[in-house]
Amino acid sequence: MENGQMGSPAPSASWKAAHVMVLCVVCLVVGVVVGYLVRGSASQTAQTPTAQPGVSSSQPVNAPAAGQAAQQMPQQMPSLDDMKRMANKKAEPLLAQLKNNPKDPKLLNEVGLVYKSAHQFDEAGKYFEKSLESDPKNIAVRADYASCLYFTGNVDGALEQLNKSLTYDPKHAGTLMNIGIIKWKGKGDANGAIDAWEKVLKYHPDFPQKDLVEQMIAQVKQSKNAPAGQKG
Repeated sequence: MENGQMGSPAPSASWKAAHVMVLCVVCLVVGVVVGYLVRGSASQTAQTPTAQPGVSSSQPVNAPAAGQAAQQMPQQMPSLDDMKRMANKKAEPLLAQLKNNPKDPKLLNEVGLVYKSAHQFDEAGKYFEKSLESDPKNIAVRADYASCLYFTGNVDGALEQLNKSLTYDPKHAGTLMNIGIIKWKGKGDANGAIDAWEKVLKYHPDFPQKDLVEQMIAQVKQSKNAPAGQKG
């Protein structure tokens, strides 16, 4: 899926976007299945910070051939400073193009994705915000911007962006999923989370991740009713 205007996408495109966003959302904050936190752009395969609970990729991971595993030394994870330097280098050709087209929403989004994949959320957010100035109805870019706000501690700002997406597509499944996640884990609003996810089931009875949504609702209800000190 390319990042473009997404007012009322065709069902196939809608499911694809929703599926990507659901996979992005679940594991780090819910602990139900493998996935990532909020992400909207299908073209990106960035990992979440800290836990990094998986890899969103269509390519299989090949096991090392016999005898190779013992020879392989564990690689040290790059620091955030290292990742920032790599992102700056990768962004150079895009930034050069932006000099001639400073308001190009696609270029701005691509730069944002580079910095987001390197966990430079403050920097990424600036480019997503500028992209939305020219392409405000792009729900995928707005979800990426919301995730950057969330990761930098601006929970209310993240929810504001996702609610803005609902003004363009009130039934967008991925957006509702993400709103539920942030309301639960970012705001401690279990009822708000359940309400958002129940809307997914109401608007999309054949939603591909229906079982997952039901499991999340059950988990939040269980946590909500748990004795003090046992709530997750």
